[in-house]
Amino acid sequence: MTALLAQGVRRTFEAELAPVRALRGVDLRVDRGEFVALMGPSGCGKSTLLNIFAGLDQADEGEVVVDDLVVSGRDENWLARFRRHHVGIVFQFFNLLEGVSALDNIALPAILGGLRRRAAESRARDLLDLLGLGDRTEQLPSVLSGGQRQRLAIARALVNEPAVLLADEPTGALDSEGGAEILELFRRLHGDGQTILMVTHSADVAAGASRVVRMRDGRIDGDDGVRIGPAATTAVAEERAP
Repeated sequence: MTALLAQGVRRTFEAELAPVRALRGVDLRVDRGEFVALMGPSGCGKSTLLNIFAGLDQADEGEVVVDDLVVSGRDENWLARFRRHHVGIVFQFFNLLEGVSALDNIALPAILGGLRRRAAESRARDLLDLLGLGDRTEQLPSVLSGGQRQRLAIARALVNEPAVLLADEPTGALDSEGGAEILELFRRLHGDGQTILMVTHSADVAAGASRVVRMRDGRIDGDDGVRIGPAATTAVAEERAP
């Protein structure tokens, strides 16, 4: 079963001197339950592709399917609902709410997703325990270490039980010990069946994934899973509301 599908995806950004062709006809398929590292140098297009899968950006051409939903060409209201229920996003610099507790950082997205506060807080506590932060419930993010802050951000991304976890350089702001902790956590989540697409520029970090896809100059340049090009079978995207 396919979790992520990009077919013929192109994205160009206008710039002062000349247009920047970030993606030049990308084809990629990620199956449910895979842990895929999308690796390449800065500027190769890997974060742009992840943002398109996340509904944070739109492709100029091509089709994008996430969790059996066609994401291409949707309006912002649809994309906001999609992000809330179908994907969890982890950023390099955490993007936490600094003025509220660890518990509320996780619970608030669940409340926005439709859970009652008590149920949202219960789910948040379970995630804090799972990620080794059960004793940090009432603490503000500012008093946590970098690794703890990233684990908190991962818990927030998981609270609405997304089909896919999308992580953009999740170890980039951490020291080697903190980075190793996050990779081990991702491996545990993958072992439990979570689909993960992780962007990284580091070969050492990418080696922690079960499959490595390499990008260069806006194109797929190599794939340990040997899935370069369109999917061998046609994916049927169900046109259902998120």
